[in-house]
Amino acid sequence: MTIGIDTIIFYSVAAVLTVLSLIKSRKKTKQAFIKAWKAFENILPQFISILVVVGVALTLLDPQTISRIIGAESGWMGVALATVIGAITLMPGFVAFPTAALLLTGGAGYMQIGAFVSSLMMVGVVTLPVEFKYFGKRAALLRNVFALAFSFVVAFVIGKVMGEL
Repeated sequence: MTIGIDTIIFYSVAAVLTVLSLIKSRKKTKQAFIKAWKAFENILPQFISILVVVGVALTLLDPQTISRIIGAESGWMGVALATVIGAITLMPGFVAFPTAALLLTGGAGYMQIGAFVSSLMMVGVVTLPVEFKYFGKRAALLRNVFALAFSFVVAFVIGKVMGEL
């Protein structure tokens, strides 16, 4: 695995800015590092559990099976399945995108992953009761229906751009 020039640039900029922050205020920089570490500790259990689940799934499902279920050849049925899975899954964005990359590597199609990630980020089946409470039933249902429809639009656009349609 090679490191790209963009990675080197980003890490270099981060290092320079960290040094500048240390020069300006050691105390605030230390507080920022402590805060970041605590946030990392809070996120880590979720991140590890989802990576384990995805890792086990990728181990059990060979690329041919993933391709058959949500690969480019699965067409709109695969898009629908990926959309439903995304809609009922509760996963933070910082875990969703690496998961999507792993699924793509495992044989998933671009349209299907586009639908999965969009419904994952925008549709909230699990969080619907909370939305009912704060937004009202009608607004929450409308928001989720439009988000679900938009997931199919995303899949269509990605399919056109990537040549899967």
